Amino acid sequence: MNQAGETVAIIGGGPSGLIAAERLAEHGVAVEVFERMPSVGRKLLLAGRGGLNLTHSEPLPALLRRYGPAEAALSPALLAWPPDAVRAWCAALGQPTFIGSSGRVFPAAFKATPLLRAWLRRLSGQGVRIHTRKHWLGWDENGSLRFADGHAFRPAATILAMGGASWPRLGSDGGWVPELRCQGVDVHELRAANAGVLHPWSDSFQARFQGQPLKRVGAECGGEGVRGEAMVTASGLEGGVAYALSRAIRAALDATGSAVLTLDLRPDLDAATLSQRLGGRGQSMANALRRAGLSPAASGLVRELNEDAPLVQRVKAARLSIVGMAGLDRAISSAGGIALSGLDRHGMLTARPGVFAAGEMLDWEAPTGGYLLQAAFSTGRFAADGVVEWLRHGVRPG
Repeated sequence: MNQAGETVAIIGGGPSGLIAAERLAEHGVAVEVFERMPSVGRKLLLAGRGGLNLTHSEPLPALLRRYGPAEAALSPALLAWPPDAVRAWCAALGQPTFIGSSGRVFPAAFKATPLLRAWLRRLSGQGVRIHTRKHWLGWDENGSLRFADGHAFRPAATILAMGGASWPRLGSDGGWVPELRCQGVDVHELRAANAGVLHPWSDSFQARFQGQPLKRVGAECGGEGVRGEAMVTASGLEGGVAYALSRAIRAALDATGSAVLTLDLRPDLDAATLSQRLGGRGQSMANALRRAGLSPAASGLVRELNEDAPLVQRVKAARLSIVGMAGLDRAISSAGGIALSGLDRHGMLTARPGVFAAGEMLDWEAPTGGYLLQAAFSTGRFAADGVVEWLRHGVRPG
């Protein structure tokens, strides 16, 4: 490949990279996208298996709080391209959206494939060139991008959008971390987020209840509480409540080596009402729990924990000892990545002028519910706008 001149290179063909490419093309900038896998948008297609939760409809102040410690750093990007803008963008691609009962936003087709196909047609019409099977290795001594096939490419600016380290078989394996650290970029350890939690079940409980759901439960850890569902796995729990509390659980594990996940197996009943339903002389525990409306898996969990406490407490506050988090290979997303303090106000790496970063490569995390894709889109566009400032006005770090 020849030298790029005023061409901008984007490393990574996921949602952040593709939305950055589209935004740059809107500004009339020539764009080359380099993706290490045989095709782009693989994580988007994986998300589409669950209906493709694009964003969330809750008010912006509440949405911004979902990003926890990263709220202040991400707010400029999220406010510049909020959920309503995502929905309008989808509609312009011929994929109108709807708001589900939980407030989550989905395409009407409830699939990712039609959206991705329309998106790629638009990018092609804008002149965006996409190169697949291009494994980026870093920079050479002349500042050119190096690829595993021997090609070198020196763009006017670069956007890194290679994802974190979740679902590595789809291409985002965190292999970029050593190179960026060698360049002086502050990169925090990549760790599982929105992941299952580990608890050592008894053999009998595991054999009977593995794969069964715990529906409509409450969960609490470290002062944070949520309601939702969970799934019993061979090694612990997966599902919404575990994912939503993964940050709090990970913090407790870091601090003490263990964590306690407290489950309310009947959150819709107060203790007094539950006590009445559990009462009754002469009935077995199994019948009492069934009478209280607990599912077989929930009843089995009460018996599994075998705590020396009143039955009402064991239902309303079942304490599950967590010994670890599931690995990155099954995590929905990852925490850690490029420190947000290492970016200037335009999303450029202060350690590497002319290089911008977006998406899951950055050190932020959020629960499932549309917040992950929303931030991926918003930071990708934000980085593209930063590149335009760099090219037009020579904006420098700080």
